[in-house]
Amino acid sequence: MIVCLCRRISDRDIRSQVASGVSNFELLQDETGVASACGCCHDCAREVFDAAMLKSGACQGGGCQVAVSPVVMYRS
Repeated sequence: MIVCLCRRISDRDIRSQVASGVSNFELLQDETGVASACGCCHDCAREVFDAAMLKSGACQGGGCQVAVSPVVMYRS
């Protein structure tokens, strides 16, 4: 899926960057330009990046910090 329309960056592109050694979101932005134009994709790009980091095992042993989105529950 396309995550960043402005730069045409897909979830595969983000996972590929993580697999090639990109280890923080700011570096991902520098390398790809994701979430650096209008910013609308920032949250989605961050979620894809964080999931890729966790899946890659790069975060084992406290090697990195991953942003976790809070879950908000509403009662009607």
